[in-house]
Amino acid sequence: MAQSVSTMVEGGKATTGPPIGPALGPLGLNLGQVIKDINEKTKAFQGMQVPVTVIVTDAQAKKYEIKVGIPPTSALLKKEIGIEKGAAKRKEAVAGNATLENVKNVAKMKMESMLSNSLKSAVLEVIGSCVSLGVTVDGKDPREVQKLIKEGKIEV
Repeated sequence: MAQSVSTMVEGGKATTGPPIGPALGPLGLNLGQVIKDINEKTKAFQGMQVPVTVIVTDAQAKKYEIKVGIPPTSALLKKEIGIEKGAAKRKEAVAGNATLENVKNVAKMKMESMLSNSLKSAVLEVIGSCVSLGVTVDGKDPREVQKLIKEGKIEV
């Protein structure tokens, strides 16, 4: 029976310490090699928390596979527009501005893990994350941009 360990790690910076080390230690794998493989697979997501699952396929032969998820939409958005964090008081402050192109890039990265079945609905979903982060889209309130897209006034 395959055992698995799921956790969030910072892209390219997993260590043998908690949470991974203590969880994998009892499974008898070469921890250094597992961490090296995780860091190799997550280096594209540096500075972001990434969901990672290590599946032990054969404990005797020390065989495993690593599945890397996609970081949360908010983390991808922040990286795409170059901000550290969202606005503390989103109704009063603006954390940053995303272009529609930034939003499309994030939507394309997240498509496979979203409920959306079209780029348009994925873009609307990402713009929803802009609302909660306090990020404007092309200098406008994200809710206004969502409305314009739904009305067909902005083409996605």
